[in-house]
Amino acid sequence: MNKLVSIATLAATMAVSATALAGETPAPAGASVYFINIKNGDTLSNPVTVQFGLKGMGVAPAGTEKEHTGHHHLIIDEAIEGEELNEPIPADEQHVHFGGGQTEKTLELPPGTHTLQLVLGDWSHIPHNPPIMSEKITVTVK
Repeated sequence: MNKLVSIATLAATMAVSATALAGETPAPAGASVYFINIKNGDTLSNPVTVQFGLKGMGVAPAGTEKEHTGHHHLIIDEAIEGEELNEPIPADEQHVHFGGGQTEKTLELPPGTHTLQLVLGDWSHIPHNPPIMSEKITVTVK
């Protein structure tokens, strides 16, 4: 019986520990991520090249657990907020991952108005604490 209780206690402790780590990779004060070559209100033509800037931190590929580093995620026509800030950023057409440490992307966007935002993820794709996010900008694609 004691073995069973010990195993259950260990499993519960591991589950709580894993949950407590979510969104807890610290970000240094003053760190920021930003768009280098586009700004709010720009009118763009395809293909669109987006360059990512980072201040106060370094870029490292996903899976690299090193203090004050992360990798970029481009959020297109979507938002990451609330509890989503404590979870890995999804990987789909609206949440583009740059886990190789890339700092720019050329892409095709449908004509029309789009919102873009950069979010830095830690080694496991979870936003830092506090989150390092650019302002959400709106661009028009011709």
